[in-house]
Amino acid sequence: MPRIDLRDPRYYFNRELSWLKFNERVLEEAKDERNPLLERLKFLAIFSTNLDEFIMIRYAGLKEQVAAGIGRRTADGMTPDEQLQAISDHLHPVILEHQRVLCLDILPALESRGIALVPLTELSATDKLAIEQYFHQEVFPVLTPLAVDSSHPFPRLPNLSFSLLLEVFDPERSETKLAVIQVPSVLPRFFRLPGKSYRFVTLEDIIKTEVGALFPGHEVKRLHGFRITRNADIEIAEDEADDLLQVIEDEVRRRRWGDAVRLEVSAEMPKLWLQYLRNTLGLTADDVYAVPKHLSVGDFMELASLGVPELRDEPFVTRLPTEYRNESSVFDAVQKQDVFIHHPFHDFDAVLNMLEEAADDPDVLAIKQTLYRVGRHSPVVAALAKAAGNGKLVTALVELKARFDEENNIVWARELERAGVHVVYGVPGLKTHCKSLLIVRREGNEIRRYVHLGTGNYNPGTSTQYTDMALLSCDPDLTADSSELFNYLTGFSKQKSWRKLWVAPDTLRTKLVEAIDRETKQAKAGDEAHIIAKMNSLVDPEVIRALYRASRAGTKIDLVVRGICCLRPGVEGVSENIHVRSVVGRFLEHSRAFYFRHGGEENLYLGSADWMQRNLNGRIETIFPLEEPRLKKKVMQVFDLLLRDNEKARVLRSDGTYCHPKRKPGQNRLNAQDKLLEISARRLALSP
Repeated sequence: MPRIDLRDPRYYFNRELSWLKFNERVLEEAKDERNPLLERLKFLAIFSTNLDEFIMIRYAGLKEQVAAGIGRRTADGMTPDEQLQAISDHLHPVILEHQRVLCLDILPALESRGIALVPLTELSATDKLAIEQYFHQEVFPVLTPLAVDSSHPFPRLPNLSFSLLLEVFDPERSETKLAVIQVPSVLPRFFRLPGKSYRFVTLEDIIKTEVGALFPGHEVKRLHGFRITRNADIEIAEDEADDLLQVIEDEVRRRRWGDAVRLEVSAEMPKLWLQYLRNTLGLTADDVYAVPKHLSVGDFMELASLGVPELRDEPFVTRLPTEYRNESSVFDAVQKQDVFIHHPFHDFDAVLNMLEEAADDPDVLAIKQTLYRVGRHSPVVAALAKAAGNGKLVTALVELKARFDEENNIVWARELERAGVHVVYGVPGLKTHCKSLLIVRREGNEIRRYVHLGTGNYNPGTSTQYTDMALLSCDPDLTADSSELFNYLTGFSKQKSWRKLWVAPDTLRTKLVEAIDRETKQAKAGDEAHIIAKMNSLVDPEVIRALYRASRAGTKIDLVVRGICCLRPGVEGVSENIHVRSVVGRFLEHSRAFYFRHGGEENLYLGSADWMQRNLNGRIETIFPLEEPRLKKKVMQVFDLLLRDNEKARVLRSDGTYCHPKRKPGQNRLNAQDKLLEISARRLALSP
């Protein structure tokens, strides 16, 4: 076998550009006419909010590196400056395509189905009266016109603020002035006009029609929209923080006022105005995006959520796992056998029932749980508070550094503390990303522990939108490991060895590379070798090199990577045995699952960690085994469907492009998520 330098940049894709490719796959779902219209609009909104976060964090981080003179190259060989330019070159045409799909495809199609954004020129007298009343009753009181002149500098508008820049003429002084009005995010973006039909006017159009009321004695000559995106990354010196909760709360407030990193403007805005905004915000031409029609498309989720069944995905019915659907107690069911949970096909009650039963069970002594993203209205938090009120010893690890969920988590942390829950914030310098629930119960003369280990957050809202997997078990080794994990999280434990768990940052990386290398040895020995791995992102260079070594030895490697993939498949002599696909569909593929053939042992693991440096080095993560053959069979069925999906899957080619799998003559379409819904419905119908 010829010697090859596996660190060569040509064997790696750039992380940022790979993410942009993922968001393009989201845009493809908006273009797919097989999807219902409101679902297509939803994907346009998701594309927009995804991009906002990318700009606020990743793009902003690169700009910081350039400003600091950092020229360190990534694994693919690009400097921060080169990455910024590549991102800009890629994004500008994609944004125009996003607008084209919205304005020329989806909105006209929605109008033909009775859902219309009505232009100002087509308003009836009744419409105009309704708008005028709404403006003066609801909008006018919250608007604040901001003059821009020598005594009023350009206002420091908050992050993601959508605003209007106006030219106002004063006839008495015969002079023109500038002013800014922030379109209030506290009001709905779309106002429904009178009548039974779904006819809407945008909030900015309402302001445009009535804007004169804000400037008595003046004439508004023209106005154009713009939107500012700011650096929203939070840096926290935890070792210097006396009160981490207060420090993060302060940093979240400051996030709204970081340096500007992107400016979106109405395409009709005069060049002189655009240059003024650029200079004021300190931005380059590449940071500016001229948008033909609608700014802040993420707000269109309001319309995408309309209750019009014929324009939405068909509803589905979730079910409880077969293993405990007919048991009087969740604990009785788990004593008999481990229970596999697969959201959204299994209801979130599969988790919540266990927690609520524990809160009321007089035999339960203690509950310990990690909370990363729990949502705004959390029955999980309510159950923990109830358990504490019932005298249980309840400990909650609330991760305050969960990006963009910090405010929610601060609220929950304080509410739990008021309820008597012992709240801790994790290990300094590390995010706690593992998903673990431990229940300690007295049963006769002995103490038994139960554990829920999962790939997703304890969030009932996302459990219907994300695919995630979990295990309920009272296995002595898993529960003992989980107890020691919580000791590690809440105390001074320096636990380094574990019975069954792989735990980052201590053992997970080593165990993962060892598992890949073991498959490499099997292949070199002439044995069948196979790896299947499903995750959100694959970035870590060390893991990628291990996969390349396995491929070169002859290991068959099938990867289902929804988002970022820095591994380049199909390269002769390096990765021709590696096949990568991404599945983007109705549900966000969020579960992480890993299979290693290991000479027929068929080892299978689930967990919270993607194969990224941040997960393996900078977070508390857990990977746990599925050992019962009947449970392995369920996950292998999911793998099989995802690897055969020819409708929502895209295959990554060695040049970095993605394409839909080619169907063989006579081969039927297969949508893995739809098939899993069908299987779930069939099992529900057959259950007693």
